[in-house]
Amino acid sequence: MIEVEIPGGAVLAIKNVVLDMNGTLAVDGKLLEGVAERVRLLAERVQVTVLTADTHGGARHLEKELGVRTVVLKRGDSPKPAAEDQQKADFVGSLGAKHTAAVGNGTNDARMLQECALGICVVGREGAAAATLAAADVVVCDVRDALDLLLKPIRLVATLRR
Repeated sequence: MIEVEIPGGAVLAIKNVVLDMNGTLAVDGKLLEGVAERVRLLAERVQVTVLTADTHGGARHLEKELGVRTVVLKRGDSPKPAAEDQQKADFVGSLGAKHTAAVGNGTNDARMLQECALGICVVGREGAAAATLAAADVVVCDVRDALDLLLKPIRLVATLRR
């Protein structure tokens, strides 16, 4: 578990971390350097799950490389209840949103970040959706920074204290 007391705020007690794949952990379907090591370290402390629509077809390979559960979503090509954003928000809810942190960058990540106890938006090489930026508690420029915040949660105090 990851625990950190935010002065003037809540105590974060994170048991689950949900990660978006493309645009967050990977660019063009390829995992960014240094991500696998950080995800494996994080998985020693909390349950880590990668959620993806598997745009580039590498989800099963990624699951083996990272050593964490990867859930392939149904692609949301139209605004239906089973759209990717709803699936991601529902997944966070199924884990227990108040004990979950989520990291993402796309429009389909906004609801997931808004639902969880700690939402981190990554503005990486593929950019970030404005809705996701607005839904986040913390914004970083690189997913490695997001993972490092979770690995060294005392860093969150300076950003989130009131």
